[in-house]
Amino acid sequence: MKSIASLICSLAFGTGVLTAADANQSAIISEALSRLSVDKVNAQPELKAALTRVLDSSKGTAEFVELVQRFKLTERNPDLLELAIQKPNDQVGVEALRALFANNGLALVQAELAKTNTVRITSLVDATGNVGGKNAETLLLPLITDLKRDITIRRQAVKGAAKIQSGAQAVLKLAKEDKLPADLRLVATSELNASRFPNVQKEAAEVLPLPLSGSAQPLPPVSQMLTMKGDVKRGEGVFFRAQSTCANCHIVNGQGKDFGPALSEIGTKLGKDALYESILEPSAGISFGYESWEIKLKNNDEIYGLIVSETGDAISIKDASGLIRKVAKSDLKSRQTLKLSVMPAGLQMTMSTQELVDLVEYLSSLKKK
Repeated sequence: MKSIASLICSLAFGTGVLTAADANQSAIISEALSRLSVDKVNAQPELKAALTRVLDSSKGTAEFVELVQRFKLTERNPDLLELAIQKPNDQVGVEALRALFANNGLALVQAELAKTNTVRITSLVDATGNVGGKNAETLLLPLITDLKRDITIRRQAVKGAAKIQSGAQAVLKLAKEDKLPADLRLVATSELNASRFPNVQKEAAEVLPLPLSGSAQPLPPVSQMLTMKGDVKRGEGVFFRAQSTCANCHIVNGQGKDFGPALSEIGTKLGKDALYESILEPSAGISFGYESWEIKLKNNDEIYGLIVSETGDAISIKDASGLIRKVAKSDLKSRQTLKLSVMPAGLQMTMSTQELVDLVEYLSSLKKK
């Protein structure tokens, strides 16, 4: 045992500063340390110093994770957390988070999730789903129903929960009890119908059935359509044909009607997954300024559309035909926003699966020049 300790010290301190470039030397020291008991290393300052040098030089590696876990170095938990955030879908990042949980780091993860950096939190949520287990379920499920959270985080939480059988069943339970937020129904539908757990997939087909295509057959999950090849030119034809009604509300490069958001640069703003959601579940993420309003007048007339301007005396409402009606506020009986988008649901039923894929390919190609 003494010879191993001597070898460690001579390698760690005999050649000056140990750097990340000294991969072979670091690996030898790490292997030698693994042969010593935790108590032995903790009892000898020179061995603890050697361990510290190896850890400092191997941050971001599987070797680092193994050593932190073996020696239960809770002071290195922040490094494990950072590694999980930076590499949520890599083996080393997933193992780092698993080691963090085993190293009493749950509170550290909870504190990070409570912050406001959407990019970091989404990455951590992704890693948490990849780790799975009870900790993942405990962390992810509250995010799903927290409407104060960014939709990106909540959507990723659904995807993470769907990777865990108990988590997937919990999401199904929310759906059955009508507690699953409307803006997450499509992602839950897609993920759970593609579940690797047969019982989850079977129940999802009943509770969260996939949208139907023009042939009255269920569409594939979005995750599957994302792997399909689309054609931009064919997609343009789908967009502008009358039966699709897309151009009845949207302008692309000067063509179409100015009712909904202009789509000339939509490919720069939204990824394909978000484009599918906008088509299949239009009420899930209504853009600011495009909320639908129900206006009731004192003469019992009703107007539905977008409020495009408002003064102290009047409001102007644009209807689905693109026409604007100005109404004096003195004539108003009531007005309220509607939870439904002005974009009608079920547009995919005017298309085949391939036509929908082509349409998304076309929209994705519309980018800022």
